[in-house]
Amino acid sequence: MNAPHPMTRAQGSEVAELKVLIAAPRGFCAGVDRAIRIVELALQKYGAPVYVRHEIVHNRYVVDSLKAKGAIFVESLDQVPDGVPVVFSAHGVPKAVPAKAEMRGLDYIDATCPLVSKVHRQAERAHETGRHIIFVGHAGHPEVIGTLGQLPEGAMTLVESVDDVAGLSPPDPGMLSFLTQTTLSVDDTRDIVAALQHRFPAITGPRGEDICYATSNRQDAVKAIAGECDRMIVIGAPNSSNSLRLVEVAERLGTPAHLVQRGTDIDPTWLRDIGTLGVTAGASAPETLVREVIDAVAAVRPIVEDVVVTAEENMVFKLPRGLDAA
Repeated sequence: MNAPHPMTRAQGSEVAELKVLIAAPRGFCAGVDRAIRIVELALQKYGAPVYVRHEIVHNRYVVDSLKAKGAIFVESLDQVPDGVPVVFSAHGVPKAVPAKAEMRGLDYIDATCPLVSKVHRQAERAHETGRHIIFVGHAGHPEVIGTLGQLPEGAMTLVESVDDVAGLSPPDPGMLSFLTQTTLSVDDTRDIVAALQHRFPAITGPRGEDICYATSNRQDAVKAIAGECDRMIVIGAPNSSNSLRLVEVAERLGTPAHLVQRGTDIDPTWLRDIGTLGVTAGASAPETLVREVIDAVAAVRPIVEDVVVTAEENMVFKLPRGLDAA
């Protein structure tokens, strides 16, 4: 793991103090915390190596840390040898994956976030009532692949935008349900759901919000500070849906925003001629990276930090049976 490169202030020059507003909540959510703990406990229980299908969460620092402890990450179950344990990622997997693992006699542990699993069960219940499901999400995202894979092919239709809603031609408009990916933009999803309800008045949806509490809270936290910031830094991976949404939220409020993975990604030119910088982190980014980024900023300009709290989070998810006592 590379340490952040030194970025020092110009010798002999006075640099104005930079106010840094740090969003809270930020960083790890309960589902991510649980998934990482599952891999660590599996390594304690079984010993290395433990295989993990897909990145356990979308963060290179986290993945590399687990690799150093003995986790091996693969994209397909075919890459997992016989006789070793395998963990399924927090994003969830199609039903065919555990079925194949059982057929091969593999010892598997499902680290799917419970809030994603809840969407899977909602899909099953809607399908059992004969409804066709419109699923709002981003094509190709592991969570979407996993959710679509809970039902027979053709039982769900994916929409990504309001424009997609206009092109829908379901077999029975009176028998529709909608569900959503858990890491979407709250505002975008609201618009898509409104378009669905306008076009298909009989469509049903979940009682509660599918977008998870952590995604909503982190977007609200950005909204609370973006208007006071000249620029925002979002710490997260380029394949992290919830992190990308945080960038979008800031930019929609007129604040330039940059997605970075490490302190080394900070461009000193971003910090010139601004008075206030906002900092947040996606749900897969550990707090150690937040400190690393803030330290990299402080190497360029003197800073004063202010944490802006918009919500308190105390959610904890249970571990799978067999690991809770590991």
